[in-house]
Amino acid sequence: MVGRVRPVHYEPATRQLDLLPLSPAYATQLRLLGRQLIARINAKTGQETVKELRVLAPGSGAATPADFEADREGSPVEKAPVKTREMACAGYHQALAAHQTARPDRHVDPAIAEAIESQTRALRQLSRLAFPDPNPEDQPSPIEAARAQRRRQAAATEAAALRRARAERAARRAGAAAAQPPAVRRSA
Repeated sequence: MVGRVRPVHYEPATRQLDLLPLSPAYATQLRLLGRQLIARINAKTGQETVKELRVLAPGSGAATPADFEADREGSPVEKAPVKTREMACAGYHQALAAHQTARPDRHVDPAIAEAIESQTRALRQLSRLAFPDPNPEDQPSPIEAARAQRRRQAAATEAAALRRARAERAARRAGAAAAQPPAVRRSA
């Protein structure tokens, strides 16, 4: 990438390095290899010089392919700081805030709104058909109630048996550990 990417600005306070690639392909490559590039730069300098890379859009400066060739040949190229929103004057921020508050309300086409309502009604109707509300007056039959009671009792019995089996297994382990000689216990 030598001769295809130029460093255009470094901010020591935030340790941000701005890079200007020659083409979108190099911009993508810089974004993919950003962390590795930061590590290599910091390894070369021996300290954490760069904490963040910012890859600028190709063509966002006055850079031309000739400027990149001049960098490769070692000719001095004037470097201007990159302007960002954060560096903008107070008037810019005031104008931006005024613009954002004065945005017109969104106009919704009545035909689109009616289509949305119609579709919502149809979906609700289909939902009611697919998932009907249970009727609270419907009581289970005595046979169904007895089956449900047996299932609950079986589940409770199974849970109690599992608890008892776990307790017995824990007691056996504790007894086996106490019966082992001390040298065997340390290695286990």
